[in-house]
Amino acid sequence: MLNPLERQALEHPTMAPSRQIPAAAPTVAIVGATGAVGVELLTCLEARGFPVGRLRLLASARSAGRTMSFRGETIAVEELTEASFDGVDLALFSAGSSISKRYAAVAVKAGAVVVDNSSAFRMDPDVPLVVPEVNGATLARHRGIIANPNCVAAIATVALAPLHRAHPIRRLTAATYQAASGAGAAAMEELRLSTAAYLAGEAYAPQVLPHPYAFNLFSHNADMDPATGHNGEELKFVAETRRILDAIQLPIGITCIRVPVLRAHAMALTIEFDEVVTAEEARALLATASGVRLVDDMATNHYPMPSEASGQDDVLVGRIRRDLGDPSGRTLAIFVAGDQLLKGAALNAVQIAEALLKR
Repeated sequence: MLNPLERQALEHPTMAPSRQIPAAAPTVAIVGATGAVGVELLTCLEARGFPVGRLRLLASARSAGRTMSFRGETIAVEELTEASFDGVDLALFSAGSSISKRYAAVAVKAGAVVVDNSSAFRMDPDVPLVVPEVNGATLARHRGIIANPNCVAAIATVALAPLHRAHPIRRLTAATYQAASGAGAAAMEELRLSTAAYLAGEAYAPQVLPHPYAFNLFSHNADMDPATGHNGEELKFVAETRRILDAIQLPIGITCIRVPVLRAHAMALTIEFDEVVTAEEARALLATASGVRLVDDMATNHYPMPSEASGQDDVLVGRIRRDLGDPSGRTLAIFVAGDQLLKGAALNAVQIAEALLKR
């Protein structure tokens, strides 16, 4: 929930119920520009031809003065302060929840629309939690802040939504295989260094993650909830998936695992529907779904893989089959892979911004 200061800022009298971004040459700020997602935000804005008029790159004091390239120009990184948002139309935040809680309302009060990649506002009922292909219509009620979902929830719901629209989901069971990028650039580097050390027969003491990473997998390193036995990543997936799909009571079981992959998450989803759904119908629905690429070749055993999802905008979906554990025919199993830094973070944020321009 928003704290009183944040609520006051969002209820500032100059706020319209749904603020607009100027379609021509908006001033864009990236908060956390030097981080893994910040770099991808910069790349996405350039690759997709987003109509940036002026770009401001914001980060901590230790990163101030660094330079980054955008459309052939060299732009200096500035220290993030409360004055950073003067004249900014769109602020893309990717610097962690504490920074978002401190500065998002400041940006809104200065006149910006905020797309926030942290967990700070995802469950606030007054802040839309948006995957454009799934629930883009909820953007109409934003009041200055829009939440970008958890990476696994964003990737999963792109695959689930086309099925859920046609046949309501009754229960979902998920097992995720999550890449190093979800823990940031430092974890990606730890995977590289620990793998090189392992292959060289050298010892490597983990610095970022709690367990050896090379040629290993372990339970997701988010904090555990002793009351449920689930970690924070699992609880976020449950809450956010329900909210994005507008299925607040949907039963969801999940296990999140960290795997030695650099940047694409994969997941096995077992989906029970209210009625019989054949694999052929599911395949047809997914084949034409926005943001989905069907990878489902039984003859060559070719299904979604992180190596092929990395660097791709689309979510790869395949291995579509009837769950033999449910003789009623109401349950299907699928396998999904999506780039954590793109659809799981930066790309989804830029797609939200693109949708705002069209409003």
